[in-house]
Amino acid sequence: MTSLTPGANTAGADQLGAGGFAVSDIERERREYRRSRKQRSILVSIASTLVFAGVIAIVLINSPGWDRVKDTFFDPAVAVESFPRIITGLWLNVQVLVVAVIGVAIFGTLLAVARTLKGAVFTPIRLLAAGYTDVFRGIPVLLVLYLVGFGIPGLELTGRMPAQFWGGIAIVLCYSAYVAEVLRAGIDAVHPSQRLAARSLGLSHGKTLRLVVLPQAVRKVTPALMNDFVSMMKDVGLISALGAVDAIRAAQIEVASAYNFTPYVVAGVLFVLLALPFVRLTDWVTARQQRREQIGGAV
Repeated sequence: MTSLTPGANTAGADQLGAGGFAVSDIERERREYRRSRKQRSILVSIASTLVFAGVIAIVLINSPGWDRVKDTFFDPAVAVESFPRIITGLWLNVQVLVVAVIGVAIFGTLLAVARTLKGAVFTPIRLLAAGYTDVFRGIPVLLVLYLVGFGIPGLELTGRMPAQFWGGIAIVLCYSAYVAEVLRAGIDAVHPSQRLAARSLGLSHGKTLRLVVLPQAVRKVTPALMNDFVSMMKDVGLISALGAVDAIRAAQIEVASAYNFTPYVVAGVLFVLLALPFVRLTDWVTARQQRREQIGGAV
């Protein structure tokens, strides 16, 4: 039997585990088995993906209208010619996205806190926050863009503002409702003992919320928040409906001038490249959180 004491000189103790204890032969066999299964799964995944991609490519290339579709949607010359204007428009999307993320983070947090306030005196605030989230989660983003982009300027309360300004406000109004509900779920998921412990240490309600509850709530709902961020990244392209010359509008202009749909494909690829790092980051955060929650559960 393999000794589990530190520094044991046995055949099965050539690999040390956590805490400096020798790993038994059985545990080493389990690790080797899991490693081989993982390698096999990776190879099978790569092979199946290549086969699937090959089948799709063969079907597309051999379809009767492939030549016409290739010339209309995948023209390299049109793609190269339209790329500078589309990438310039994408920079406008990025600017609106950065401002919208900051606005959503602040306004969404305030809404989530308002919905979790206790006490009868805060009932009007809770009802107002609940009504806001219900309304803006139910109205399509495009409709909010029209109402904000064309309705508010009609009141003539401010001077002439660019279309991306009103588009950013509409994005903040919509996604603050989504983020507020996600944060509220995270706040409610924090065990009440955390609040009681913080208050017993002399922290006020505000400090308890800011230093104890919100950090844990954000950690619990980080994957969901990042998914909302990816969705917002795509919906920022809707500001073109207000006339802003972003990547979508620039692609539309190029399509009208070249009578070719390749600029739409270029814009779509750029949006995918913009979102891909955050999608992978979301998957990594989700997997890491799942591993942390399942520590000790693997057999």
